[in-house]
Amino acid sequence: METDHLCIGGGPGGMFAALTAAGSGKRCIILEQNEQLGRKLRITGKGRCNLTNNCDRETLLANIPGNGKFLYSAFSRCMPQDVMAYFEELGVPLKTERGNRVFPVSDRAEDVVQALQKAIRRAGIPVIRCRAKHLILENNRCCGVRTADGREFRAGTTLLATGGVSYPKTGSTGIGYQLAEKAGHSIVPPMPSLVPLVTEETWCRDAMGLSLRNVTLRLYRGDKCVFEELGEMLFTHFGISGPLVLSASAVMRKGQPQDYRMEIDLKPGLTPEQLDKRIQRDLTDSPNRDLGNILHALLPAKLILPVLKLCRIPPDTKANSMTREQRLTLGKLVKAVPLQVKTFRPIEEAIVTRGGVSVREVNAKTMESKCCPGLYFAGEILDVDGYTGGFNLQIAFATAYSAGLAMSEADQVLF
Repeated sequence: METDHLCIGGGPGGMFAALTAAGSGKRCIILEQNEQLGRKLRITGKGRCNLTNNCDRETLLANIPGNGKFLYSAFSRCMPQDVMAYFEELGVPLKTERGNRVFPVSDRAEDVVQALQKAIRRAGIPVIRCRAKHLILENNRCCGVRTADGREFRAGTTLLATGGVSYPKTGSTGIGYQLAEKAGHSIVPPMPSLVPLVTEETWCRDAMGLSLRNVTLRLYRGDKCVFEELGEMLFTHFGISGPLVLSASAVMRKGQPQDYRMEIDLKPGLTPEQLDKRIQRDLTDSPNRDLGNILHALLPAKLILPVLKLCRIPPDTKANSMTREQRLTLGKLVKAVPLQVKTFRPIEEAIVTRGGVSVREVNAKTMESKCCPGLYFAGEILDVDGYTGGFNLQIAFATAYSAGLAMSEADQVLF
């Protein structure tokens, strides 16, 4: 089968690129190994789909810790406001929430997927269920793909938008890396990003299920603070998770995970002096009660015993017998609960994959391969990734738009 444009992968990048490329009126085909398009898109934002982040280009780039400069051109062509306008035109009303995160008004990722599917049907883009196995490489050019079931699809331009290796059940199996490598590309080893963290501290297990809001998480490498942010986090049976932790994990790019330690400020709204006065007041109000009972007004119940243990203060210590040194130690710990990172959770649990096709070998303006003409890339397969907040989907849409536009303008070479 022959076509003008071939998009391998039916995720947000593949669908967006196909719609952009087909806008020129030429033929386009999507190859997707799953039964449904946008399978991973359906679970983003906990099923709500954080489409993008309603910010300016400088803020976008500041939230891309991995190869952000490569995206300057793509973001110039496709800003968050362009993505928002596009989906509004598709009939998906949007809203902007805290941190400029953009969601469907319905809070349903399914509405986003359905809107893209309808647009694909209106554009007359066939979706063929199959698994790509080999790129067709002739005369140092990509001319299409051969599938696992023996079929051959020839195209003037071929896009790889197969994702990374996180959430493999959604189809992100890493096949795109293998195809790109055979086309001459270097693959930066895939690593988890936006991933929960395993801690050395076992007491986190006792606090499992506790969600903290409006706390500040600080990440250190040695004595240098490399991340500090106010937000939410969660204790689990293995350590910690939640938005703050996921964002912090994206900064852990140098050395090993165990090179990093964390501190949680449980009362970021209070100075150390204000916190000490608060503790003194609580102690004065209940002089004959045990600390384990008094601290319920200050700390979540699941953190009282761990905090007291870290302070080496027996929980049955009476308020009126607490020493000044113990009180100051308690206040200091509340402002900086220590956690030692042990490792990342498995890459399969990561929201996105860090690593992938080296951006040094990709044209930043067109997303075309510098190694193999006719081959293009979009989305998570590239070695670019961002923090939480809609930045990774914005990367997918922007790179897909640049690729789709370039594909539509490329000279068609089928043989």
